[in-house]
Amino acid sequence: MTKIIYGDRIGKLAVLRPSSCAVIFDSAGEKVLITRRSDNGQWCLPGGGMDPGESAEETCAREVLEETGLVVEIVRLIGVYSNPHRIIEYADGNRFQGVTMSFEAKPIGGELRLTDETTAFGYFTMDEMKLMDLMGANVQRVADAFARQEAAFLG
Repeated sequence: MTKIIYGDRIGKLAVLRPSSCAVIFDSAGEKVLITRRSDNGQWCLPGGGMDPGESAEETCAREVLEETGLVVEIVRLIGVYSNPHRIIEYADGNRFQGVTMSFEAKPIGGELRLTDETTAFGYFTMDEMKLMDLMGANVQRVADAFARQEAAFLG
């Protein structure tokens, strides 16, 4: 099970892990696609860790495909997030301080489906997400995406 641990500069107890996530708006631009994780049951943006030899954009596209079945095109960088007061701990005991690049992406192919990493998916508004068990860091990333600011956020 994946869990989030908070503490003053707790990131120094972990390994840095670059990752990417995607914010995919519905056709009206009012809702965002989120998925429910199979490992902890929480909702989140599709995304995950960067593999050696990948760019941040390639990571984002691969993770979206793996988790949703969608083929996406990267539209823009929304923000870069690297909170040193938060780490992610996996069931195997590995701990990471994330350095996550959040991108807006649009579907260009594939078919939205469940995978071994997801148990549910849907497009939701910010108000709907406030009532869901959304992984903490995703709240800020979605809010930043809805701000539609031209310059990237840093957080």
